[in-house]
Amino acid sequence: MSDVTRVYLITGFLGSGKTTLLNRIIKRFPKDQKLTLLVNEFGEIGVDGTLVEGDDIDMMEISKGSIFCVCVKTDFIKGLYELNTTVQPDVLLIESTGVANPSDLKKDLKLPIFNDRFDFREQFCLVDAVHFADAYEVYASLEKQIASSSVFIINKTDQASAEQIAETKKIISRFHPDPLFFETSYADIPLERFLELEGGKKPKTETSSGLASDRPKLSDVELEQFLDDLLDSPDLEITPPDMLMSVGYQWNGKDIAEVEQVADALPSSVVRAKGFLEDENGMHIFNYVMGDWTIEKTDISRDRIQHKNVVVFIGPPDSMSGIETASETGSWSSLGVFQPYSQE
Repeated sequence: MSDVTRVYLITGFLGSGKTTLLNRIIKRFPKDQKLTLLVNEFGEIGVDGTLVEGDDIDMMEISKGSIFCVCVKTDFIKGLYELNTTVQPDVLLIESTGVANPSDLKKDLKLPIFNDRFDFREQFCLVDAVHFADAYEVYASLEKQIASSSVFIINKTDQASAEQIAETKKIISRFHPDPLFFETSYADIPLERFLELEGGKKPKTETSSGLASDRPKLSDVELEQFLDDLLDSPDLEITPPDMLMSVGYQWNGKDIAEVEQVADALPSSVVRAKGFLEDENGMHIFNYVMGDWTIEKTDISRDRIQHKNVVVFIGPPDSMSGIETASETGSWSSLGVFQPYSQE
């Protein structure tokens, strides 16, 4: 094992297919290398981690905001430091929240406490071809994700028109003279072009003046002091690109039709909703993206689902009352609103 961790970032707006790409990489990843996942979710209640496929996956979940903003910046840096000093994987896959501004990632990975372990390799930007143009007009985070990315996966092309795909590529091309596009469904791209997979290119040999594990580990006090100094830095990204909130609702009903009623009644400003719901016919996953939704049976085992019969809704502040009104059509109880960027 080398003393360098190769880092890949998966970014893209809410519901674009990031977890689908993550699972594709996991299935192809060589068994003789150590893989760690860092899954970042916007809301207080995490769902994406349950959707990650594979046994014995080394995974770190960070919820309650974007890892690239001050709201959970310390959690992110602490997580990376733990990976640097203890886990030391060959590859780190980061799935960022859909409202993240990833511009600072490369700078974060070069912080002196990491001793040059992290080698940033690629940033994949997932793009929902159906909804991208509409979301781009409203949410500033999409511009940040596009500007900092190098590979663009135009996803859900089976659901999009030729005009929607063309408009999506036109917008992205404003930021890059020669962008690399993949038009696909279910995030199916030739991964061997970018990752050192079986049958693809081999990892390059890494050398270093000293293993990170051979260097003194910071004490808890020293690490906290480093983080305090970092948060006091004048160039730290502390202003979120978009003001969104999440709210969780517990479903207490028995007929899945109640969920369909809520989906149809949601205000158009709701960006994302998802959750695992169980009725007499088994477990379902509810997936809502900007007005389009599905409810499908899932074979994910019941014991893996931490938040059963809970749906997380994400939208701007003015959508919260509309979500509450929609919930009155069935047996729902609020678990509270979460606004990560209001946290000090």
